[in-house]
Amino acid sequence: MTTARDLAIVALDVATDKPVEQGDLSLALAAAEVFDLVEAKALVLDGDRILPSAQSPTGDRLLDEAAAALVRREPYESVEDWLWRRGRGLSAAYVDDLERVGLTARPRGRRIPLRTGRSVLVDSAARSAAEERRAAGEPVLAALAAAAGIGAEPPEIPEELAGDTATTVLAAVGNAVMELEAVRQRRQIEDAAFDNVWRGY
Repeated sequence: MTTARDLAIVALDVATDKPVEQGDLSLALAAAEVFDLVEAKALVLDGDRILPSAQSPTGDRLLDEAAAALVRREPYESVEDWLWRRGRGLSAAYVDDLERVGLTARPRGRRIPLRTGRSVLVDSAARSAAEERRAAGEPVLAALAAAAGIGAEPPEIPEELAGDTATTVLAAVGNAVMELEAVRQRRQIEDAAFDNVWRGY
């Protein structure tokens, strides 16, 4: 399993208690894909720039899509630009993919045979592995989950992981999530002002 897929499973697992913002999760999933692609040797980071390596199949459909989507010409793409571009609608893509491979199912209505509600996780080895990784406090997964609004503050990254890659990617996703929250707050203020104008007429 990949970090991105584990993060998607964790997000679905906790969504019943506290809904996760889809935009935040999409950005965190795009960051998780960077870690997965580094591990698969499909890219390296040069500062905050993503340099693609020779493309070879990873065995994961969405990760292969991510590798194929890397910008392959100079000056290449910054990690933050990648998060915004790749992250667009990514949480929905992961939910669909989990259903496609049988890791989730949509509950059916009792009387009407139409599918209703949103996807729920089924018991599976993949779910158990993601839960074990989260329970163990695996630093990268915990930091990405925290960026997506899942759980507590991220733990400190251990020294063996606190290299340029982890620092760069986690800083980029933190900045992107804060920027998205600022956009949400601006919209709320604008919507409230608009409502007040209409109430005045």
